[in-house]
Amino acid sequence: MTKVQKIQLSSSRDIPFDKLVLSQANVRRIKAGVSIEELAEDIARRTLLQSLTVRPVLDADGAPTGMFEIPAGGRRYRALERLVKQKRLARNAPVPCVVREVGLAEEDSLAENVQRAPLHPLDQFRAFQALREKGKSEEEIAAAFFVSAGVVRQRLRLAAVSPRLLEVYAEDGLSLDQLMAFTVNPDHERQEQVYDALSRTYSREPYQIRRLLTEGAVRASDRRAQFVGAAYEEAGGAIMRDLFQGDDGGWLQDPALLERLVVERLDLEAEALRAEGWKWTEAAVTFPYGHTLGLRRLSGDIVALSDEEVATRDALKAEYERLEETWAETEDLPVEVDERFGEIEAALEALQDRPVLYAAEDVARAGVFVSIDAGGGLHVERGFVRPEDEAPPAAEPGAEADGGSADDDGAESEHDRAAAPVAAGEPDEADEGLRALPDRLVAELTAHRTLALRDALAGDPHIAFVAALHALCLKLFYRFSADTCLEMDAKSAGFAAQAPGLAETASARAVEARHHAWADHLPKEPAELWETLGGWEDDSRQALFAHCVALTVNATIEPYNRRPKAIAHADRLAEVLRLDMAAAGWAPTAGTYLGRVTKARILLAVREAKGAAAASRIEAFKKDDMVAEAEQLLAGSGWLPEPLRTSGLPADVKTAAAANEPVVDPDDATAEADDHSAAPHAHAAE
Repeated sequence: MTKVQKIQLSSSRDIPFDKLVLSQANVRRIKAGVSIEELAEDIARRTLLQSLTVRPVLDADGAPTGMFEIPAGGRRYRALERLVKQKRLARNAPVPCVVREVGLAEEDSLAENVQRAPLHPLDQFRAFQALREKGKSEEEIAAAFFVSAGVVRQRLRLAAVSPRLLEVYAEDGLSLDQLMAFTVNPDHERQEQVYDALSRTYSREPYQIRRLLTEGAVRASDRRAQFVGAAYEEAGGAIMRDLFQGDDGGWLQDPALLERLVVERLDLEAEALRAEGWKWTEAAVTFPYGHTLGLRRLSGDIVALSDEEVATRDALKAEYERLEETWAETEDLPVEVDERFGEIEAALEALQDRPVLYAAEDVARAGVFVSIDAGGGLHVERGFVRPEDEAPPAAEPGAEADGGSADDDGAESEHDRAAAPVAAGEPDEADEGLRALPDRLVAELTAHRTLALRDALAGDPHIAFVAALHALCLKLFYRFSADTCLEMDAKSAGFAAQAPGLAETASARAVEARHHAWADHLPKEPAELWETLGGWEDDSRQALFAHCVALTVNATIEPYNRRPKAIAHADRLAEVLRLDMAAAGWAPTAGTYLGRVTKARILLAVREAKGAAAASRIEAFKKDDMVAEAEQLLAGSGWLPEPLRTSGLPADVKTAAAANEPVVDPDDATAEADDHSAAPHAHAAE
């Protein structure tokens, strides 16, 4: 029987630090891994956990010199050297070493680095978990391994994933990014359900895992969550957090609790408003676009600034100007200066946002809408009068009992009094006084006058424009007003079918803000409107006219009212205005388009925007998965469905839209539109 030769291990011994030198045979040349500084601190905390590999240094005759070189363990030597320089370790402190005399020094160095197996990430996660279970806090673990407490929390969260999924990860069945995605929801049963569901599909992207794990939850960035704030957690509500990427505050797991808290707070706010004397309050999370259509809005009196507020405003403006002058040449402002700029701007904005006072009799017949704005703040719209709550028009004193020829608002003009009809059956002979003109004669005379007015107005485009603007304003800004002889009508159609969030689109906000700005600068009484418009400059009247005409646009295609000729004109109008719906803010999402069309339509959209290859990759997906993937692919592409496309856009504009880049109109139409959107404030200043 052959005798097996026993292996003899290299001897080990303690060698004074000052007898050690680095070897040029060390194969490690590139800096990698833990820094020398961190390694030195770890040795100071735990001492040296691994011996150095050394070889005797020989002289020219091959005799030992008493010094030893280090072919393997150079980083540990440098860490010890750092501690010696810091006088935290004696220069002759004994260092445990393995002494090698056979073979090559380069082979020792290479073997030590190549044969070492790195720690699997899962082992690190579980090690952190074991330390936590043994009483170490997250901060203590972080300090011991020179990482942040956030990194420790991430590792602990990974270790807390379902054991079944951890085993799959250990066998390389899941990537680290996928495992991170599973940490969003701590429910092991739900994690395994999602894993099983995704195992049968081709889509296993981390975002898809997160989407499935957070189904039914409410984003913390949702207006409802922002509205109730900390009350949700105080009421026992749980929040799922993603520690590995931005989650905007996480996901609220109890939608029913959130809804109850929202309703309770809205009711409290509405009750407080009812105490102001309003006839009614209506509260909802959001109201559809055009919810005030058909209601008259009260015009109250803006409370002027007090002397103290004026002084405060002037002082803030002066400070703002001083800061601007001081820091005008500085690109990066100090934090405290930047914060002060923000504080001044907020204070000036608060002073500018003045309260409005309404007459008590108006408050008694009007109401308030209470909702939540996009940022989660309370949104209050005061002073809306329903048609049934309007006060009946007061009859003018002295008006005839049979109604005579009084105006619709009860006032009589000079022509009305002169044209008062002759009562039937009256004698023809004249009385002592003047008698009213016969109805027939009045009709004949005013017919002549009407034709003469038409002819005169046609010859004066300037007055014709003002008269048309006057009529439009009466229809769109005042209710039940008959203060015009022009038989023009202006309708601003509502929208029976509304996509979610229509009222918060950029276009809706711009139209609403512009309308309110004009309304604030028009007189309260329609009888004063003509004089007001006559005193404005032409550019102000033109901007108001454009706003009024714009409110009458209706390009909606409804199943019961196709209106092909009107839609053809809307298309032509879009071409002339170079309307780009992608630049206007519309984007294809699950809610706006993708989740409401067939799979064939989804694939067509992806094919048009990203090419056939991208469409083929998602062709086998289920509908929900296809919608989610398509939304990611189409984000920022500028793709539009057929009803939103403008065929007249030139090729350069279409290309820029597809790249989601701003388009500069050669005719500067965009700049012109911006000027008009700001017109109410500029013209009011004039």
